[in-house]
Amino acid sequence: MSARLHAVRGAITVPEDTAEAIKDGTAELLREVLARNELTVDHLVSIIFTSTPDLQAEFPAVAAREIGLSEVPLLCAREIPVDGAMEKCVRVMIHCYPPQGIDIRHVYLRDARQLRTDLPE
Repeated sequence: MSARLHAVRGAITVPEDTAEAIKDGTAELLREVLARNELTVDHLVSIIFTSTPDLQAEFPAVAAREIGLSEVPLLCAREIPVDGAMEKCVRVMIHCYPPQGIDIRHVYLRDARQLRTDLPE
């Protein structure tokens, strides 16, 4: 593992404000971030989630627990409600010590790709 703490960012949009949509989207995002960065639960320090004000049906952290990240400290917060901001969006910041030699890859899926057009897919 790397001796330096890193933060990996990501986001995904979900189609509707339902527990199932929030959990499915969050799980998809987490799996993709972990895969692209070769991260396992042993690399993780903590995960912070934010969701836009129009998502109230479930906590994104529930999805993390359901895919096996229940030993990782998790925190959910509300995204700042800025006029014109992307809707139905879950964002994540994962603090980790990645494997040696891994270049961090931030992950933006579905419509959230618009948030970081500077990043390769």
